[in-house]
Amino acid sequence: MVEERMGDCWSYTKDQFDNLEKHTQWGIEFVEKYTKFVKERSEIETNYAKQIRNLSKKYQPKKNSREEEESKYTFCRAFLTTLNELNDYAGQHEVIAENLTSQIITELSRYLQELKAERKSHFHDGRKAQQHIESSWKQLESCKRRFERDCKEADRAQQYFEKMDADINVTKADVEKARQQAQMRHQMAADSKSDYSAYLQKFNQEQNEHYYTVIPNIFQKLQDMEEKRIDRIGVCMKTFADVDRQVLPIVGKCLDGMTKAAESIEPKTDSKQVVESYKSGFEPPGDVEFEDYGQAMKRTASDTSLSNSRDVKEKPKEKSKGKLWPFIKNKNKLSLKLITLNSHVRNLIEGSGPEDFSHLPPEQRRKKLQGKIDELNKDIQKEMDQRDALTKMKDVYVKNPQMGDPASVDPRLSEIGQNIEKLQFEVQKFEGWLAEVEERMPSKSDTHRRSGLYETQNNTTVSNNCAQDRERPLSSPDGSYTEEQNSETQVKANINPIPPTSTTPEFDDEFDDEEALPTIGTCKALYPFEGHNEGTISVAEGELLYVIEEDKGDGWTRVRRNEDEEGYVPTSYVEVFLETNAKGAMTYI
Repeated sequence: MVEERMGDCWSYTKDQFDNLEKHTQWGIEFVEKYTKFVKERSEIETNYAKQIRNLSKKYQPKKNSREEEESKYTFCRAFLTTLNELNDYAGQHEVIAENLTSQIITELSRYLQELKAERKSHFHDGRKAQQHIESSWKQLESCKRRFERDCKEADRAQQYFEKMDADINVTKADVEKARQQAQMRHQMAADSKSDYSAYLQKFNQEQNEHYYTVIPNIFQKLQDMEEKRIDRIGVCMKTFADVDRQVLPIVGKCLDGMTKAAESIEPKTDSKQVVESYKSGFEPPGDVEFEDYGQAMKRTASDTSLSNSRDVKEKPKEKSKGKLWPFIKNKNKLSLKLITLNSHVRNLIEGSGPEDFSHLPPEQRRKKLQGKIDELNKDIQKEMDQRDALTKMKDVYVKNPQMGDPASVDPRLSEIGQNIEKLQFEVQKFEGWLAEVEERMPSKSDTHRRSGLYETQNNTTVSNNCAQDRERPLSSPDGSYTEEQNSETQVKANINPIPPTSTTPEFDDEFDDEEALPTIGTCKALYPFEGHNEGTISVAEGELLYVIEEDKGDGWTRVRRNEDEEGYVPTSYVEVFLETNAKGAMTYI
């Protein structure tokens, strides 16, 4: 009846003390295994978040001018947004790792200590009860053996008394002595029986209490402990899933941000930005003239027009004040020239370019100047903010001398004032250059008007013998030509063209001995050029000149104004018209 009442309690397994001990130990080992599992999962999440953050950081744009250019395009901005969202996404995996550690690993580690201590206490009580019942059993066995021995002794004493009583040869005293001995043995047997009976009754009660009260209570506590352990494991497994579920909304927002960034890409806008970034501002080429080979070429000689090429050939050429670099084919001289040009290239790359950006096309120069002005205005505003803050601080010091000396602020205010004056002067200087560029930039109506005007001048001065061939490509805003060029030409195109200069006397002597180069065409100056460097020549806008040496790929064209004045001008500043028999055609963009 009692066992039926126990039902599915562990008390039903009261004789399986050792097996239950093994089972509870296995339960503790399972908790340790699950804790280790969660810990490794947390480490994986931490490492994954770290790798994602490193990936996002690796592809973040660098702090340079290129970053500013890339930020103009929608696909670059979308990629930057994706990287930022990916960084936030990595943060959510860090949150997962932190929650796993705080809500599961830490709790289970603490619970394991409590579980081990509780299990140890319960099994200690169980072993103590087990030892007590075993000790009682041994005492019961001892009482039982003593009762058995006393009974045997009483039987032998009785038999001896009966034998003595039957023997007629034995004295009465001996018989009486045997009778008393038998009675004493019977009394001892009776006492042993009484002790055995009492202890047996006591043992039965203890045994009943042991198996139906003490051990069941201990096993019930172990059962409760085991059920709590299992329940705690279940709660941790649920928490394991909830930790991931809690970050899903934020992870979803990160993914939505990536999707929104991708949808914000506008190809048309990026295409317009390319035009805006690389628009040079130069005029497009005019119409190609008809070349009439049936008439002789006629030229009118004047200070501003071209003189006859034959006359130039016939008249001896005097030494010019500035010696020019001849583009001869001698390998040694060409190598020395390239070394000189490379040194100029390095100087410009290192930051020694013109301050007014005059090496750039008009439109790009205008943008650079405007950007410089904006930067200077920002610096001025910062200095003014600092001045206002210091002025307020000085007023506070004047009103409350104990807080500070007002005179201590004056040096800094004076320094800021000087900085503001310098920056304002810089702004005025760049604004002047900007105004000059904007005045020279042609409008659409000026383009057609200038094209027609030049056609009239060309027909009058050059007649029909000079045809406009393909014009040479100008350097793009980033400095690269549209044609295929060698690596050195591309380096030169990234900066303002460097005029050829004479570096050794032997080149001057060789050049002096050469005859005057024949004209191979004509050109018209699109922009004014101040030829300050040795070997260059100054030209005015609209001026007509002879071409005696076309661009060799370095961005310079050699021209002649009259018999004694010739030099190099930037190819991008002139519009070239080569004669039909000239080698190579020039192109214009």
